[in-house]
Amino acid sequence: MKEKEFLGLIEQHSGVLYKVSRMYMDTEVDQEDLRQDIIFQLWKSIDKFKGDSQFSSWMYRVAINTSITYFKKDKRRPDKSEINPNLDITDEVETDEKESQLAHFYRAVKTLNKIEKAIILLFIEGYSHNEIAKQLGLSSGNTRVKLNRTKQKIKDLIKKQGYEF
Repeated sequence: MKEKEFLGLIEQHSGVLYKVSRMYMDTEVDQEDLRQDIIFQLWKSIDKFKGDSQFSSWMYRVAINTSITYFKKDKRRPDKSEINPNLDITDEVETDEKESQLAHFYRAVKTLNKIEKAIILLFIEGYSHNEIAKQLGLSSGNTRVKLNRTKQKIKDLIKKQGYEF
C-alpha cells in the first residue's frame, strides 16, 4: 500500500483514532500522543492487512491493542498519577446537554477495565455480538454477558457522578 493511500484511509477513519484515544487517555496531549502511536503501529503493520475484513475493523483492533499497551506503559511513568474519575475531563465549561452527557459517559468509561472499554467502544460503533467476540477473541455468549454488565456498570457510574437519566 502506498503512503498516500494509507493516509487517505487514516483520514477517512480518523473518528476511530479520536474515540479510542479519548477512552484511554485523560488529557488532550496524551490523547494526541496515543493517536500518533496508533498511526505509527498501523503503518508498521499495514502489510499484515489482507483485506479479509473492513479496514475500519482492522484499524479498531490495532488501535485498541496499541492503546492497551500504551496505557500500561503510561501508568508506569513516575510523572503520571492515577486517573481520578472525579476530574472534569473537558477543557471548557460546557452548557450543551449533549456535551455534558458525553463528558459523564467518557468519565465513566475511563474507570472500566481494558476489555470493558473495548467491548463498549465496538458496540457503540455498531458491531454485532459475534463481530465483537471475533475481534476480542471471546465467545459470543461471553461477549453478550460482558456487554450487558458493562452497560449497567456505566449507568451506575454515571449515576454516582450525579447525572440522572
